[in-house]
Amino acid sequence: MTSDPADGPPGPAVRLITVSAAYGAGGSVVAPALAQRLGLPFLQRVTTTEGQVAEAAPCHERLVAEEAKTTPVHRLLASFTHSMPVGPTQSPLSARHQDEDLRCSAEAGIHDLADGGGVILGRAASVVLGKDRGYHVRLDGPPARRIVQGATIEGVSQEQASAHMQAADRARTAYVRRLYGVDPADASLYHMVIDSTAIPLDTVIELILTAARSHRGESISESGART
Repeated sequence: MTSDPADGPPGPAVRLITVSAAYGAGGSVVAPALAQRLGLPFLQRVTTTEGQVAEAAPCHERLVAEEAKTTPVHRLLASFTHSMPVGPTQSPLSARHQDEDLRCSAEAGIHDLADGGGVILGRAASVVLGKDRGYHVRLDGPPARRIVQGATIEGVSQEQASAHMQAADRARTAYVRRLYGVDPADASLYHMVIDSTAIPLDTVIELILTAARSHRGESISESGART
């Protein structure tokens, strides 16, 4: 029997899936497809779109200008290549405030969506929510295969895809490390890690749905309701 999700608090493993994906691993394909299959809202990477349904805005594999501006990549990367003095001046006040503003903005979208259920791509959502809330997936694969798949998804040359991979992986890793002090490739952050370059993305979607249905013995229907 199918119950109305409004009858009680949604099961976190049932109503909430997060996807972390390296460039070329297909996150821009898999995450919105999951949202569409489950009839749930979709929140993509740190951009101006907040909790929109999957088809409302394009989802990109590469690092787009809007994402780079919002993250702010140049400052995040600089923090890893320059030594900082120890003590109260370790991080300038403006940088701390920018980090806090960025973190609060990104996390607000996560928590707003998590309360009602949805699919979240990026944003270090698995770190923000923790293993006890939601079902967390990491998509990755060998760089050479990610370049090939990224080129196919984007419709660009492999040379362009290689440049996109370097920029996207570097910036998104910097974002998570800067704000949360963890490596987004750390398998311990996720319930499931898939080499999504080794199997078709349609199969990846089915694997995630099957795993999410089985998580903690609960089930999920493609209308987003518990059964």
